[in-house]
Amino acid sequence: MLSDKIKQDILRLQKQYPEKRSALIPALHLVQAEVGYLPGDVQKEVADLFNIATTEVHAVVTFYDMFSEHPQGKHILHICKNVSCMLRGSDALLEKICHRLQVSPGETTADGEFTVIPSECLAACDRAPMWLVDDEVVGPVQEGDIDKILDQAKKGPGHPSAMAGWEADNG
Repeated sequence: MLSDKIKQDILRLQKQYPEKRSALIPALHLVQAEVGYLPGDVQKEVADLFNIATTEVHAVVTFYDMFSEHPQGKHILHICKNVSCMLRGSDALLEKICHRLQVSPGETTADGEFTVIPSECLAACDRAPMWLVDDEVVGPVQEGDIDKILDQAKKGPGHPSAMAGWEADNG
């Protein structure tokens, strides 16, 4: 269940767009920051706030890998799998990180610390092969960097919301 605060934030957010449906992605970021993920019942609540079908919200949630229908780890590791990174070894790096963390792509470690997400272009081809670790672009990544990257991530606060601070700026 969404908090009254998030519901009000979403209604305020909708007013910033000529067409309220345009606020759907930012609203999903707000909701995911509060709930941690976007299960079906939460997607329905969001759909109701937008007066759209739940299937429309579900289509957005499942299209973008920045959203999840399941709980995720404290730290999110997006591993770029697009052509620039693939040509520079991202496939092997994805395999190595998954082996190191004992997960398959898309899964979360047993301790809830890390989720590994193979991602389409993360817009840092000049740093290929690159990762997005929580909210930080890291690259070019080499196999020998994996433990250092994981240790550094553990020292951080975890994955921030893409909408962090929105409420303060628009309250």
